[in-house]
Amino acid sequence: MTKKLNLVLLAVCGALFSPLTVAQQGVVPGPIVVQGAMPVEAERFAQRLDNPREEQIGGWRFWRGTVDGYPVVVSETLKGMSNAAAATAIAATEFRPVAIINQGTAGGHDPALKVYDIVLGKYSVSLGAFKTPKKALGEGSDSRQWQPMDLLASKGSAGEDKNPHTIRQFPADAKLLAIAESVKGSYAQGKVVEGVIGSADVWNSELDRIRDFREKYHTSVEEMETASAAQIAAAFNIPFVGIRVLSNNITNQGKYDPQTGLACQDYVYQVVKAYIAENASR
Repeated sequence: MTKKLNLVLLAVCGALFSPLTVAQQGVVPGPIVVQGAMPVEAERFAQRLDNPREEQIGGWRFWRGTVDGYPVVVSETLKGMSNAAAATAIAATEFRPVAIINQGTAGGHDPALKVYDIVLGKYSVSLGAFKTPKKALGEGSDSRQWQPMDLLASKGSAGEDKNPHTIRQFPADAKLLAIAESVKGSYAQGKVVEGVIGSADVWNSELDRIRDFREKYHTSVEEMETASAAQIAAAFNIPFVGIRVLSNNITNQGKYDPQTGLACQDYVYQVVKAYIAENASR
């Protein structure tokens, strides 16, 4: 087969399976995946799916269904960075999603944010990858002296890497972020702002450490999943955004309220509907 004929066939196949022609031909697109770590962060959204079907893959629950006729999968990732990464990899390979939205509750780092405020993650960062300075026995420990490690920077030893120690940022997909912004007017329980989501398998309650994170990495909130899910989504080249509601904020005495998880799901439901409305019309 000639090179010219190969190029013609590639062009034809590209036209046949472009997003526009796929929609016109009625081919089912990949789903939107909505992630939540705990039942209080996932089950409310799953209950709003049309024709939901629950399935178990390993230790993780998924619900398949539709919203406005468009396929949506709700994923209960379980808590923590490893669980979130595994659940995201499963979703990427099993469902081949067109977008992933990681959402749920978070603790505040920004004193200007109150419980029920929502942060749209313009990017997320890992707050669990650091190298400590050398200290002798008896010299103590000070986390504010720790340097971040970018574990994706090289194939060599992360701790001995000679590159500058910088924190890895996982940016949100611009289109998803814009759609999330577009429905701010539908939310009446707090304000909706863009910010930075910090993630780690650590629950920080030291105000000096929280302030250090905010000053160095501009974190708005902290939780235990978003950056990990964002990293795996990026590896699969899947558009991603993190959306987090403040369930508490010790920087301004904002007390914990578990009902915030329901409010965040309601907001994300509007984001999903807006995504579908914009993409189904194309």
